[in-house]
Amino acid sequence: MNTNMTQNPVNSTFSAALAEMSALTGKTLDRLLQEQTEIPTRLKNAMEYMLQSGGKRVRSALVLWSCRMISGQINHDALTAAAAIEMVHTYSLIHDDLPAMDNDDLRRGKPSCHKQFDEATAILAGDALLTLAFEVLASEIKNPAMAVRMIRTLAEAAGPSGMIAGQVADMEGPHVNGSMAQLEYIHMNKTAEMFAASAALGAIAGNASDAQIAAMLEYGMKIGLGFQIADDLLDLTATAEQLGKTAGKDEQQGKLTYPALVGVEKSRQIFQRLTTEAVDALQMFNSRADILRQLAAQLLSRTK
Repeated sequence: MNTNMTQNPVNSTFSAALAEMSALTGKTLDRLLQEQTEIPTRLKNAMEYMLQSGGKRVRSALVLWSCRMISGQINHDALTAAAAIEMVHTYSLIHDDLPAMDNDDLRRGKPSCHKQFDEATAILAGDALLTLAFEVLASEIKNPAMAVRMIRTLAEAAGPSGMIAGQVADMEGPHVNGSMAQLEYIHMNKTAEMFAASAALGAIAGNASDAQIAAMLEYGMKIGLGFQIADDLLDLTATAEQLGKTAGKDEQQGKLTYPALVGVEKSRQIFQRLTTEAVDALQMFNSRADILRQLAAQLLSRTK
């Protein structure tokens, strides 16, 4: 199935373009879940509760925009990859909120999965989403070489040397014992790797060259690091209503963050540099990458 976008989102508002990508991803997620007829009802309810709880779906939009930039359209493989990214991201949020991790009762302005259901159901819902992400890539991507490359890309970003490694490092100690090297390690693995994987998956779905995929990995890493710096800053400055989760928890828990280590102003300077570097990584794509340039700029000015 090919979903051609006849309207250029550069000519509409960025928020409308992002909402369009979110809706496409949502439809794909709905279809994939409905096709899973053997999932126990309570488990499926928990999975759907979290997948449909809102959120900007920036990572899945990045998959779709990257594919369209490369190939001129959003195809079935890109939609599948976008859904898989969203499943893995949602699993990570469910587990992050658990009492043994960040212990947060709110997510996207609603009760966290373990508060809406219970801890055991939340753990299993996260496990189910993580596993299902790879199942759909294996079953929905018809080109075997592409399926393997996508599965490996996502597994490396989300696995024990990627996002999980970043989460482990994030939990290891208070910021007073931290260093810039530790901070960069946490953010590169916990957040940026998944943004890089999103950009790469979209490029792979569009049959990009190795050079194009490398450029997208670079872009994704830079905006992913910037996204996490923005999160660190917003934790200090935004309200719980704006964030959709408890505000000020990083400082309360002694987390290693950019503001804690280098201060607010220096953090903003680093964020600006990363945004510039992300845009520079898109040079080979010329005007086709305009929406991705807008994404980098929007992340720089985000307030929630």
